This record gives sequence, structure tokens and C-alpha cells, in this order.
Amino acid sequence: MLYIFDMGNVIIDIDFKRVLAVWSNLSGTPLATLTPKFSLGELFEKHESGQISDRQFAEMMCDEMEVSLSFEQFEEGWNAVFISVRQEVIELMNKLRAQEHRVVVLSNTNRLHFNYWPVQYPEIAASTDFLYLSQDLGMRKPNPDIFKYVLETEDVTAEQAVFFDDVFENVEAARKSGINAIHVTDRNIVPDYFKRHDFSLPIDT
Repeated sequence: MLYIFDMGNVIIDIDFKRVLAVWSNLSGTPLATLTPKFSLGELFEKHESGQISDRQFAEMMCDEMEVSLSFEQFEEGWNAVFISVRQEVIELMNKLRAQEHRVVVLSNTNRLHFNYWPVQYPEIAASTDFLYLSQDLGMRKPNPDIFKYVLETEDVTAEQAVFFDDVFENVEAARKSGINAIHVTDRNIVPDYFKRHDFSLPIDT
């Protein structure tokens, strides 16, 4: 089987409120002023698809929010989104690989984050067979082509794949592609999935 894991709020907890708190502190802009101006809209999507550079993204976001930040300050806040790895999911990923299942990450992400999390959380890449990242593929979930690309690259049918994601729109798109997709609404969903399906996943010692 191919097990496809989203990253944010599936493998690692994230919170964009942390981003705004850092930017507020560094710029001296009240959080109440900054928050309504922040959105994960078109600029965000273009950045995650590799259509604009990190510096372009930072400058345009600062202009949109009417806040003054250096690139380094923007980056510091942007990477504050990460909280901690869900070790129980990392353990499941390693057990799946030990049982000779294929485990990959499919994440909408960007170069600024990729410069950060592999260094801070090396266990993520160490627990996967491959990282499919939107910035490298030039397309984002829920684009159906991204699921088609992963299936074709991994040489499996949709029926041979299980996908975990915290965004329902992505889950629905995967299901329309024929993939068994699980909506991860809290940190118990992934462990509970394997318990329900009797995956004891023993590791030979």
C-alpha cells in the first residue's frame, strides 16, 4: 500500500496565530490591527506553487498587511507557524515502512518553510520514502493533477493508496480521484484509523 500524509496538522502541529504574534512584536503593530489584514489568499497560493520568490512573497505580504518588516523578520515570523511533531504519527510511519509499505508526504508548502522544518524536525524526512512538495511540483492540493502525479510516479492505483489531510477540500479531491482519503480533524484520527483497521504493525526484532 501507499500511505500519503499531509504535513501540517497531520504530522506536525501548526498555528498561524503564532506567525502573527511574532510579526506584531517585531513590527510594533498591534495584533488586533494585523490580524484582519492577514489572509492565505492568492499570494499564498502562488508562493506555494513556486510562482513567486520568497522575497517577492514577503514584500507583497507586508504591503498587503501594511506592516514594516525586514525579510529576516518576516521569515522568523513565518516559520513560527510550526509547534511540534506528532511523534505518534512518526512512529506509525516508521512501522508502515518496516512492513514494506510505501510512505510519502504530499504537502502544500513553500521554500521558506522547507529551509526551516527539515533542519528543525529531521525525523519527518527520515520517516518518509519521498517528499512531494507543491513548490517543486508547481501545483497545489486540491488540484486533481497533483494526486494523479503522485499515483503515477509511485506506480500504484488509487485503490492502493490511503491519504491523510486536515483540509476537507483536499480530502474530497483525493476521494474523487478514487483514493481512500481520511479527514484529520484532530490528533487521534490517524492512530485511530490504524486501530480500527486492525493494523498492529508488528516489527520483527
